[in-house]
Amino acid sequence: MAPKDFGRKYDGLYVATVTPYERDSLKVDEDALRKFLGYFMQPTFVKAGGGIIINPEAGEIFVLSREERIRNVEIAVKECGGKVPVFAGVFGITVDDAVQCARDAKAAGADGLFWLPPQGTMEVTTDWDADRHPDVWIDHMRAITGAADLPMIVHATGGRWYMSGYVGYIGLGGPSPVATRKIVTEIPNIIGWKMIYQWAGYRMIARMFRSLEKETGRHVGIFGAGTSDFHAAQAEGLFDGTSTGGWNYAFEPMLEHILAWRKNDVVRAREIWDGGLFDLHLYVNSDRSHIRYKVATWLHGLIPSPFMRPPMPKPTVEEIVQLKAALVRTGVEVIDDKEIKRVTAQLPG
Repeated sequence: MAPKDFGRKYDGLYVATVTPYERDSLKVDEDALRKFLGYFMQPTFVKAGGGIIINPEAGEIFVLSREERIRNVEIAVKECGGKVPVFAGVFGITVDDAVQCARDAKAAGADGLFWLPPQGTMEVTTDWDADRHPDVWIDHMRAITGAADLPMIVHATGGRWYMSGYVGYIGLGGPSPVATRKIVTEIPNIIGWKMIYQWAGYRMIARMFRSLEKETGRHVGIFGAGTSDFHAAQAEGLFDGTSTGGWNYAFEPMLEHILAWRKNDVVRAREIWDGGLFDLHLYVNSDRSHIRYKVATWLHGLIPSPFMRPPMPKPTVEEIVQLKAALVRTGVEVIDDKEIKRVTAQLPG
């Protein structure tokens, strides 16, 4: 088993990276991926404790082939390894599939695993009662960490807790404080918890983690996911890092905002937040967030195409218009209107 205490070694600003596709196809664009990952290797981000999550939910791990997943990890390790930690998504329809995915990630050089919950019938997804049956996640995690003994960040979706979900995703967030404490106690590899909760739930889970650390010395990183809550989370000291796709499209203002908080420059942090960053995040998180992650990243000129693989739908023209306006208000550069029109011409009204 992994050491019982990693301390704060893996606290960091993790980017849940989208997967770039070729401009006129849905093939992974490896050159674009290298360039995209290189964009995050800016010295200010590396120094700030940056990190990369390759093949997360935002990166469409569900529809990537085994070969594509492995190749993406290999590219990420080559481009980022040694500069920032690289965690790789772990997903499979069966436990054996998830275990193989974890083994592949470790063999490809990943520093850690980004664990996604089991998929299947209601008993392990939407109707899962985490307080009564935490073993659903615990058994799944044990199988994975037993095969690939690496530190792990948990993508905490599921659990039927009334404080779960954020913005447009109420009810889809993580398990309760009781179940969460049980899970992290049983699985020593867990070094970070992706905080997909409405703000009240976020505070309850985060304070549980602070109590756990005070009582036992065990630290689990509180990694913000719902970017709309980042200002409040930092104001209350309930923020050890991130695990979010927000970095894909708003890298510059997000980093400046976080660094302002680290300097206790509340005035500057508020200026950035109220200067468009909050409204941008709120729009992205209010509906179809993963589609909007990718569209906004494309609008920022960082990937060749805004489209995701089916069954994920294409964006609407209205989403593209609203995202462009929100990015501009935030001070984020956007691509030329000619390229935007080329794409919107392919979309229904």
